[in-house]
Amino acid sequence: MGKKKGGKRLTKRDIAEAIQALFQAHPGETLSFKQIFKALKFDTHPVKMLAIDVMEEMEWDDWLSRVSDNSYKLNLKTQVQEGTFIRKANGKNSFQPDDGGKPVFVAERNSMFALNGDRVKVAFMARRQNHIKEAIVTEILERKHDQAVGILQVEKDFAFLNAEGNFFTSDILIPKKKLKGGKTGEKAVVKIIQWPSAESKKIIGEVVDVLGKQGENNVEMHAILAQYGLPYKYPKKVEDAAQKINAEISAEEIARREDFRDVFTCTIDPKDAKDFDDALSIRKVGKHWEVGVHIADVSHYVTEGSIIDREAEQRATSVYLVDRTIPMLPERLCNFVCSLRPNEEKLSYSVIFELDDDANIKDWHLAHTVIKSDRRYAYEEVQEILEGKDGDYADELRTLDTLAKHLRERRFKNGAVKFDREELHFDIDDNGKPTRCYFKKSTDATQLIEEFMLLANRTVAEFIGKAGKTKKSEDPNKPSKSKGKTFVYRIHDQPDPQKLENLRTALAPFGYKVKTSGTKGAISKNLNKLMEESQGEREQKLVETLTLRAMMKAKYSTHNIGHYGLAFDYYTHFTSPIRRYPDTMVHRLLTRYQDGGRSVNQDHYEELCEHCSQMEQTAQYAERDSIKYKMVEFMADKVGLEFDAHISGVQSYGLYCEIDDNHCEGLVGMHDLDGDYYEFDERNYCLVGRRTHHKYQLGDAVRIKVARANIEKRQLDFILAD
Repeated sequence: MGKKKGGKRLTKRDIAEAIQALFQAHPGETLSFKQIFKALKFDTHPVKMLAIDVMEEMEWDDWLSRVSDNSYKLNLKTQVQEGTFIRKANGKNSFQPDDGGKPVFVAERNSMFALNGDRVKVAFMARRQNHIKEAIVTEILERKHDQAVGILQVEKDFAFLNAEGNFFTSDILIPKKKLKGGKTGEKAVVKIIQWPSAESKKIIGEVVDVLGKQGENNVEMHAILAQYGLPYKYPKKVEDAAQKINAEISAEEIARREDFRDVFTCTIDPKDAKDFDDALSIRKVGKHWEVGVHIADVSHYVTEGSIIDREAEQRATSVYLVDRTIPMLPERLCNFVCSLRPNEEKLSYSVIFELDDDANIKDWHLAHTVIKSDRRYAYEEVQEILEGKDGDYADELRTLDTLAKHLRERRFKNGAVKFDREELHFDIDDNGKPTRCYFKKSTDATQLIEEFMLLANRTVAEFIGKAGKTKKSEDPNKPSKSKGKTFVYRIHDQPDPQKLENLRTALAPFGYKVKTSGTKGAISKNLNKLMEESQGEREQKLVETLTLRAMMKAKYSTHNIGHYGLAFDYYTHFTSPIRRYPDTMVHRLLTRYQDGGRSVNQDHYEELCEHCSQMEQTAQYAERDSIKYKMVEFMADKVGLEFDAHISGVQSYGLYCEIDDNHCEGLVGMHDLDGDYYEFDERNYCLVGRRTHHKYQLGDAVRIKVARANIEKRQLDFILAD
């Protein structure tokens, strides 16, 4: 069928219409080239080649989906989708579909004034030749932020707020009568009362709180919290409810619990900690060691649905800024009533292990207990004892350390990924000013606590998760299936294959081999090997950064897929109910199921899990911003000084460099890279000079000079020193 009736040759348009009609007549079916050519009587080579080109274009336009190298099917996915709007300062906005598909470009004129993070509905536009795919916002479903934080500017007839962060595109207009006493230069929290529309592009708001003078430590920390919609004050009615809680432990309550008051028990925490979530006990029982992991019994005091519980659920987590903790629970509960303070009788929920000398579990059980901590240790004290210094209960601590080392060794042998996390810390003076900036490294003392917490979390998750797999039937050789009970898991998916491929490409020039496929264990062992081999090498930072980026984020869910990073099939969060709401949920579920209760509503708990995961991420953003603020404050008197650094991030607009000595990070803008025009090589994480081919790669050592320290924008600017 090289020609139409009447002898005319088939045009590209004729072929496209014929293919369209054929696929629309067979929706859902995969058609091979052979079937298509036969059905449409495309029997000459030029027509077949033109048809293949047309189908490739139809795939490009998302009209067809490629199934294999020589087959397609109709793309039934609707051309209208819901997802998240991502606003960029450079105007290159995008739409991120809910189904996890690739982001799609949204021009400013087609954005319907959507703001960063808003949930939107879009329609995909017909793709123009040689143009990228575009979407147009048709409806704003939900606003991500309805309040803003910034600096007030009060004029004669009107006022406005210069908003911080990248959520709002313009200043927010404030009627004079809605100022709540705010003055020019003060920081304020403003609630939006009118969004932009076709009639008016203005955003109008009202002041809900005046935080105070810009630059004051308290004001700046409260501003960071308010910017993310996090609370910076505790509601008085919730604190009043906490004051009314009876902290006395009755004889009847003690009688209902296992009594560990006479067993050596201690807490090990940072030296400035006030809330003690967890304690460890140890004693010799026959040939074995009985180790108790005792967790504050928050759910005994905070009843489900109470005013305190509703506030804790909403907060979902304590927030840790550089100089303060914004607790999930009222201070009376988190620092006093629930906290496992030394020499005080406390209620706890405990996992009691019987371990042999190699830390193999011989037996274990879950119990509500009463304990009395003999000693409150700081990590530094325990570390000194583990290194040989004399101290209280040294033998017990060293035995716990030996058992923890066996647990740790076994975990890595089973495929856990070995990230020795370094945490950035500041020493702060009485006015909140940072006097020192440094990384805290993991030690034997911190790892001792970590291993027993991991063991408890894994064990209780298995207790519920595995019980759902099978139940005993009359024939012991034929276990019958039973529906598992709803539970809260901490899950962590396998690395993104595309990110592993990017890792492989980036590390190949250095001679590293990266496994991009295989079993979970094989990939994680390969990642551990990469990090071990790069220790002390020039590219060590590059390897560590890219490996970390390949990892997915851990989150909470009722749907268990295991925890990839820890190499556990079942994992949960049981050990920190004072500062994490999911742990309180876990305590309640375990108590319910231990008492023979029925499974809870999974959909309701999945919603809670999503909320907790989201709040955890928001808290991390706020923590990061407080670190950035303190970094800039710390470097403010060092403008003009030079430091050794390394490239910690590469972007199209410049290089992020981290100072080796104090770990403060700043940006060398693209305009400050002299002598050449540099292009961004995203796949290989580097900038390459167009003329000289000079390369700036992630992890490279550089010498920088501090150019500017902008406290308002929480931004450090560096230039490369000669």
